[in-house]
Amino acid sequence: MLKEMNIVLVGVGGQGTLLASRVLGRLAVNLGMDVKLSEVHGMAQRGGSVVSYVRIGNEIKSPRVEACGADYVLSFEALEAARARNYLKKDGVLVVNTQKIAPMPVITGAMKYPEDPLADISGVRLVKMDALALATQAGAAKAVNLVLLGALYALEGGEDREAWLQAIAECVPPKYMAANLLAFEYGAKAVAQ
Repeated sequence: MLKEMNIVLVGVGGQGTLLASRVLGRLAVNLGMDVKLSEVHGMAQRGGSVVSYVRIGNEIKSPRVEACGADYVLSFEALEAARARNYLKKDGVLVVNTQKIAPMPVITGAMKYPEDPLADISGVRLVKMDALALATQAGAAKAVNLVLLGALYALEGGEDREAWLQAIAECVPPKYMAANLLAFEYGAKAVAQ
């Protein structure tokens, strides 16, 4: 059964963080739980950072997850994971797509992309995966979001499978459903191994 939890999703504009947060919101509602969602778009349309907050529980007052308050951070890009590390609780889990997408300061030459953005991350459980490769294998490179949701599903014990699938079906357009469901399965299997 889905439990009370705080999740922060971080990525770059166009990676599907908002769809992933909507799936989590739908899942919570379908399971009869209270949920609050909030997003910070920034320069998302130009490849900038996107942060989504998802709070699930019996009675949620505020949509925002504070520093050291997240059970999970799902990061769609490696550098965004390093930036969002401070959201995690001490025993939190950081699930990272190892894909590297250069931000504008790197593209313009003003800064350098770190050799290993995850090198200094400690004190939390770090789950790294090439979600882009798994999504591409599933038939939709844009389904990185469903790979990461599959990983979250597995990390949460793989319960309420039908509710997860229903939430995905209610949020993903039918023509993309098959690839997205496969991406979800690949994400779940990658964590279960």
